[in-house]
Amino acid sequence: MSGMTEVSSLTGRLLVATPALADPNFDRAVVLLLDHDEEGSLGVVLNRPTPVDVGDILEGWADLTGEPGVVFQGGPVSLDSALGVAVIPGGTSAERAPLGWRRVHGAIGLVDLEAPPELLASAVGSLRIFAGYAGWGPGQLEDELVEGAWYVVESEPGDVSSPSPERLWRSVLRRQRSELAMVATYPDDPSLN
Repeated sequence: MSGMTEVSSLTGRLLVATPALADPNFDRAVVLLLDHDEEGSLGVVLNRPTPVDVGDILEGWADLTGEPGVVFQGGPVSLDSALGVAVIPGGTSAERAPLGWRRVHGAIGLVDLEAPPELLASAVGSLRIFAGYAGWGPGQLEDELVEGAWYVVESEPGDVSSPSPERLWRSVLRRQRSELAMVATYPDDPSLN
């Protein structure tokens, strides 16, 4: 492409790592894109739970997080920062969105972790806390897509709060209505076949 004049936004979509993606940070990763425009992209890896309990670092938010109630490693950038991603069931209009929540896509939005958790307690269907994020500079993600590093698929609100994050890569691929569903059966180590 010579000069990118328009970026079709992938905000709210999932990036699912292809088996060919060599970066160990993203091996079998499922990334929810929170922002994607001509200035770059930002997302969180949905399937990297850590052993750290949410209550150990953000005590007030622990009761609102689903199982497993741990912090997830959102990506390799800014591991000392936290992001909250919450699903508000049924979605809300902009004027009825709860204080402390900003819509990203559909019922999925970002939580202001500086706000009192009580502001969101009655509205939140599920919440995940992420340490760090995945980021791409202008055109970098598009280059990786051309190289075949990622599959781009639609997200579902349940992806954010999957109770079995270790199975998310396979389950997201399995639900696709195309040849991608077959990729879900790709062995962890193809050399053992």
